[in-house]
Amino acid sequence: MGKALLKSGFLLLAGDLMVAQAVSAPADHQAAADQALDLAEKSIALRSVAGPGNQTPQVAALFRDALVKGGFAPSDITITPYKDTAYLIARWPGQDPSLKPLVISGHMDVVEAKASDWTHDPFKPQIENGYLLGRGSTDMKLDDTLAIAALLELKREGYKPRRDIIIEFSGDEETTMATGAIIADKLSKAELVLNMDGANGTLDEKTGKPDYFTWEGAEKNYADFRLTVTNPGGHFSEPRPVNAIDELAADLLRIQQHRFKPEINELSRSYFLNAARWQKPEMAAAMKAFAKNPADEKAIRTLSSDPSYIGRIGTTCVVTMIEGGHALNALPQKATANINCRIFPGHPRAAIMEDLRQAAQDPSMKIEDATEGSVQTAASPMRQDVVKAIEHGMQVAYPGVAVFPALSSGASDSMWFRSHDVPSYGISPIFIKNSDSFMHGLNERTPMASIAPALEDLLVLFSDLSH
Repeated sequence: MGKALLKSGFLLLAGDLMVAQAVSAPADHQAAADQALDLAEKSIALRSVAGPGNQTPQVAALFRDALVKGGFAPSDITITPYKDTAYLIARWPGQDPSLKPLVISGHMDVVEAKASDWTHDPFKPQIENGYLLGRGSTDMKLDDTLAIAALLELKREGYKPRRDIIIEFSGDEETTMATGAIIADKLSKAELVLNMDGANGTLDEKTGKPDYFTWEGAEKNYADFRLTVTNPGGHFSEPRPVNAIDELAADLLRIQQHRFKPEINELSRSYFLNAARWQKPEMAAAMKAFAKNPADEKAIRTLSSDPSYIGRIGTTCVVTMIEGGHALNALPQKATANINCRIFPGHPRAAIMEDLRQAAQDPSMKIEDATEGSVQTAASPMRQDVVKAIEHGMQVAYPGVAVFPALSSGASDSMWFRSHDVPSYGISPIFIKNSDSFMHGLNERTPMASIAPALEDLLVLFSDLSH
């Protein structure tokens, strides 16, 4: 085991992380850091997964009780059931009711996790070797509880916001995203949204020290397209030249070879130019070259070879499900496939669907838009007040750390707010090594050392943007 040294309110790591029994924080914020961890552990223990036994409503009740105990009026908090889940909206009234509210956004549900696949039970939180382990430790129950703890700490310190602060948690972001849409409809007159989703700080793989922080001002648009090939079928002993499964397989292989035009925007260019500093020489050169010329073939080949970057240079489409045939001893009458696309901002789904149709080169193949729970949105503006506040909070938490914007390759509840022209920014203050990021995967974990500085960041950010 290496040694863990305490400095500037967070752990600096030398060698392996040691077990952190308590979160390091400045004395006056220690209670808030402890509260964030305690709430995170309690919420991780609640299996808030879509389907039978969904405990998202219990997570909402846990968060409500913490807010009320911390000074929120019960009448300012609502938990609304929705199918097997629920969503929560809580308001901290500001001094000037004429101002539009600041919204802090998160979600309470998590992706399914099977204990038999993990090294530990994903719904029994543990602290081990300096990490908080459990489903939702990164995506995103710890972020949720950090936001709650920061607001309650501001209340304890006597802070009085000028504008209303609304904290809201959706209940099905990982599935249909219906409650996120409902919340955004209700809060469509907000000034702006700070979305806590994700882990936007990057730690050095060797030292564990913070490298850089990215905030997200846009995200690629989600789409599902269903491909269908039909055939009269027949007896398996009398095979025919045309077979629905064979046809669909050929269509999919042709689509696999299709490359969408690489492209760049203001946010992704900023990411490539800034993040290149921490990459190996070949990748750094490719990032800089692509930022200068998105048609640079050498740069495109290098970036496309790494799954971490291929999603940042344009639209991507992959086959995620296939189904075909109706009996073991019959020729297939139908074969279907789902192609999931993450579309670079600025392209309508219909245009991408037509690209797939053309790539398949099969007039008999039917293709339809099967997207649910998604809308197309443009990037949020790079507002100077938001940029300044994000940078201020980060400099308090991690003095000297690099801060720059980026384009998210995933989808979040931000899209619902952006569809109402409400700017939304991804600002999760969790720092993690790329090699430790297991969101949606096995053995999800987050460094305990992230908790204290994350709280410091949020205390600054929330007050800067609500004053």
